[in-house]
Amino acid sequence: MRTARVSRRTAETDVSVSLALDGTGKAAIATGVGFLDHMLELFARHALFDIEVTVAGDLHVDQHHTTEDTGIAIGQAFLKALGDKKGIARYADIHLPMDETLSRVALDISGRPFLVFRAAFPAEKIGAFDTELVREWFQAFAMNAGVTLHVEALYGDNSHHIAESCFKGLARALRKAVALDPREEGRVPSTKGAL
Repeated sequence: MRTARVSRRTAETDVSVSLALDGTGKAAIATGVGFLDHMLELFARHALFDIEVTVAGDLHVDQHHTTEDTGIAIGQAFLKALGDKKGIARYADIHLPMDETLSRVALDISGRPFLVFRAAFPAEKIGAFDTELVREWFQAFAMNAGVTLHVEALYGDNSHHIAESCFKGLARALRKAVALDPREEGRVPSTKGAL
């Protein structure tokens, strides 16, 4: 099993993550931010990762630190769980529809973190959640997971649907990218020999 545990403690947050890449989509999420919990639960389900996340954050300030640090810790756990990356598919992309919204996610588990995030949210908030924090989570995840990640909401009218299609798109793309390719068995999928 490709698994990892990560703890991250700062003056702003205390985050604990357990991640299994070869799971069934089980999630136990408690960040203190309802919308983020919802996104991470569906992320786990569609990636077929088993994820446990607990966060104690400075929510009396706002939801920024909790959201960002959760992305950091999940990214770190993802990178750790991948190990030497031998045999993985590495690349993946998907178009993910969510009602009136369509998002495209393409990624490379390259070891060269980069994020291109193009999504316009019609509303500033989804419930109490600032929509600008969606990008913050993706940035934190990509940088710490070592993933080149392109996310684009091609169109959509509902901010909840736009965010959900981005998270589900990432989940489905990661599910394909971490899959073990029997033709790559024992090899890192790179001409460099390392990712």
